[in-house]
Amino acid sequence: MPIEGDYMGMILTIEDLDSENRDFFRYCSKKEFRLQRGKQSGLLRYPPTTACPWTRDRESEWIPVEGKGTVHSYVEVHHPIQPSFKDKVPYMIILADLDTQKGQPTEHEALRVAGNLMTEDGEFVSPEIIKTVGIGTRVKLIYVRVTNEFALPHWTIDESAEQPFEPWRYPQE
Repeated sequence: MPIEGDYMGMILTIEDLDSENRDFFRYCSKKEFRLQRGKQSGLLRYPPTTACPWTRDRESEWIPVEGKGTVHSYVEVHHPIQPSFKDKVPYMIILADLDTQKGQPTEHEALRVAGNLMTEDGEFVSPEIIKTVGIGTRVKLIYVRVTNEFALPHWTIDESAEQPFEPWRYPQE
């Protein structure tokens, strides 16, 4: 049976045949960030896939990974497409470079994970906090439960990490 749950008034579904995503989101529901590591390449990959992007090898294992990183890029949403997000604007979507495997297999690569900027409790952050976050901000993953078998990874500011004095931000109005 598919895993199906309500997230902010939207029905999210993971189909039976989508075993890689089922496994990934089940680990997230346990507050575990795990990624596939290709048996031949030894490299981690994200998002979950059926084969290694470097060797095409279909064999992999799930490895626990520390869910910490640095904001690589971001977008502030002021005009939501989904009605469920209407009362959340502005909100921030972050693309973060994970600390794990940064600079591999080449110096310009990193595992990059997107998610909303949230509080530790899984709520959207205030506009005042959004204005303090930019490229270089240190973040860590949190998990927002959709069902008992399904949680979404999102980002929160890593208060225990050394933060840049002034993270780079797009020009403000």
